[in-house]
Amino acid sequence: MLNHFLTRASRVSSLTKYNVLPAFNFSRSVSSIPLATVEAEEISGARPAEVLNLVHGKWVGSSNWNTIVDPLNGEPFIKVAEVDETGVQPFVESLSSCPKHGLHNPFKAPERYLMYGDISAKAAQMLSLPKVSEFFAKLIQRVSPKSYQQAFAEVYVTQKFLENFCGDQVRFLARSFAVPGNHLGQQSHGFRWPYGPVAIITPFNFPLEIPVLQLMGALYMGNKPVLKVDSKVSIVMEQMLRLLHSCGLPVEDVDFINCDGKTMNKLLLEANPRMTLFTGSSRVAEKLAVDLKGRVKLEDAGFDWKILGPDVHQEDYTAWVCDQDAYACSGQKCSAQSLLFMHENWSKTSLISKLKELAERRKLSDLTIGPVLTFTTESLLEHTKNLLEIPGAKLLFGGQPLEDHSIPHVYGAIKPTAVYVPIEEIVKDKNYELVTKEIFGPFQVITDYKGSQLPIVLEVLEKMHAHLTAAVVSNDPLFLQVRFL
Repeated sequence: MLNHFLTRASRVSSLTKYNVLPAFNFSRSVSSIPLATVEAEEISGARPAEVLNLVHGKWVGSSNWNTIVDPLNGEPFIKVAEVDETGVQPFVESLSSCPKHGLHNPFKAPERYLMYGDISAKAAQMLSLPKVSEFFAKLIQRVSPKSYQQAFAEVYVTQKFLENFCGDQVRFLARSFAVPGNHLGQQSHGFRWPYGPVAIITPFNFPLEIPVLQLMGALYMGNKPVLKVDSKVSIVMEQMLRLLHSCGLPVEDVDFINCDGKTMNKLLLEANPRMTLFTGSSRVAEKLAVDLKGRVKLEDAGFDWKILGPDVHQEDYTAWVCDQDAYACSGQKCSAQSLLFMHENWSKTSLISKLKELAERRKLSDLTIGPVLTFTTESLLEHTKNLLEIPGAKLLFGGQPLEDHSIPHVYGAIKPTAVYVPIEEIVKDKNYELVTKEIFGPFQVITDYKGSQLPIVLEVLEKMHAHLTAAVVSNDPLFLQVRFL
């Protein structure tokens, strides 16, 4: 039997480069957003927003309220109703009510495939409205500060995803197959089958795109999910669920919980969902794999790299892409460029100076650089200092705190930073772990290599324990095949 979840869509920071994003006249009226309970730009300490939980088809509060501070000024501006360990039973009961053959499958309630096609069509149409798309883009900016282009691109990807599953497309997604047998009367049939009760846990950095794509993928195939989004940004998904309900999503099909990691772990152990989809840190992923006895799909963090080959071309564009990959969303993407290998031919160009120029154009006022939500300023600067102690290392640009800001001390605030480390030093055991430490922020290591040092580059890559995304930038077929020899 085939089981189905949809995972992360590719990032679309390049959308604005080619004017794919439509230009709207953004005059917003929240009254046009079905069931919206907040106004993104008016959330403040004086007018805090509240985030509720959803279970058994009802929005419910909690006796425990977690106060979220504004990542730009430290003002308490969102109150999240968090469930503690004593309050998980309703969620356990709700998940347990779903049989392992799911809410629908090819033999049960097939009309629900069409229902979800209709829901997707209505939700896609809603997100295509300028007032609705701006509402979500602004809300994303409030809790996970990034440029408007990056926030709007997240809404755009979500809207296009929903468009892709309109009409009969959900039903077609459940296409089965048959294989002839090896004797008369024998035949094998395979069906796209649900798990039944499932859990989805998503991080803070893409508060709309990741949870919507993963949630809808689970729902399309008949699963009943409980969804947990990082509390710092869960207000975005709460508002999206309200929009989906207005588009016909049955309120009992999804549970939505706000809680800490310990409480969620207790829920998973007691409810025993047949599959959990987790996007987040490697440390938590490894714990879940043990606790859930392997019933988990993981998209954890990775130290991501880019290799520039010997053929130099489109220098301006290459610099722009490297800047976007390293510093868009303040480097807080699981696919962010962490280590850049430049062939010596690139070292002779003005690539580094172009990268420096692009990085210096980023500013807090338009959120092209912003707060780092998982590292403090001190820890980021300490890491920079440690790297600079490696022989031959040097600061290429950045390495300083942001100026004139009110970002709270619990978060990080540094200028886009790049540190050069010689490749012969990177490969040494005493330096390797430090150089390849993932920094979820506007930070990258840059090195260069000669043609004769390509085996060292491959050795550096081979020693990495986690890869999420990578790039080899070259049109030289002989260079490309070296990786596989």
